Amino acid sequence: MENDEKKLGILLESGTNEIEVMEFTINGNLYGINVAKLREIMMSSKVKPMPHTHPAVEGVFKPRDILLTVVDLPMYLTGIPSAKEERDLFMITNFNNLYIAFRVHTVEGICRISWNDIQKPDNTISGGEEGVATGIAQCGKDLVTILDFEKIVADIAPETGIQLRDIEKLGERSQNTSPIIMAEDSILLSKMIENSLTKAGYVNLKQFNNGQEAWEYLLKVKEEGTLKEKVSIVITDIEMPRMDGHRLTKLIKSDEELKNLPVIIFSSLINQEMEIKGKQLGADEQLTKPEIGHLVEVIDHLLLKGQQQ
Repeated sequence: MENDEKKLGILLESGTNEIEVMEFTINGNLYGINVAKLREIMMSSKVKPMPHTHPAVEGVFKPRDILLTVVDLPMYLTGIPSAKEERDLFMITNFNNLYIAFRVHTVEGICRISWNDIQKPDNTISGGEEGVATGIAQCGKDLVTILDFEKIVADIAPETGIQLRDIEKLGERSQNTSPIIMAEDSILLSKMIENSLTKAGYVNLKQFNNGQEAWEYLLKVKEEGTLKEKVSIVITDIEMPRMDGHRLTKLIKSDEELKNLPVIIFSSLINQEMEIKGKQLGADEQLTKPEIGHLVEVIDHLLLKGQQQ
């Protein structure tokens, strides 16, 4: 999968709060995926069925160097078995350290927009925790539904998501009231991370739906002069409406009063290229979901380091 990014257009400069969205269709409806999750677009191919899998899992195929699970996205979204057409395409994705192929009908192109132009759908549309629409984007004249591919994969294969047992492996832990703030737009993931950190002893967690809300809170406590009492560490996702995690990190690390705050980027998008971006922006640590046990260890380390300074 080398040089995959080059096939999908220009990579974005870090911290500009922009996203490139690949638009694709299923049954004539327009959907989108963050280009950062994409590695390649391929013509659909013959798939080897696998027994005892989720109904939306077609099977596997091996185009070159790697065996890929194929998810029938039309089937997943509609619950109705879809006709397989020769002109269908496979979107090869990589996130959470997983390579997965998603069947789609057409690919329409790429649009570059600000995260500010992506709105979080309300629960009547998104379905709350159960929904798979992470945002609605205005791409030119079109409204594009950005799908939550992490949620889709977690539905199909729950064992690939955040696991509370990873916290249990850490053994007995004492309670810690250090104030942690977290920016994460997924309702489901927010709850899972909160439950995991609480079980690990971190009971003073304040959550925000996006980087913009977290940034406004940081400005507020800075103005009040209560920064040290109210924030000891920041955990942020990358993909979020209004303001992404890279932009949030850049703002924190560019601010004289906030720059010493430890920032952990906890995202499904962490790969070699993203690590370079995060490092350039000043992130203290970058971890890929769903490594919740590792996240706790990193929080432990950064807080101890802060106490020693």
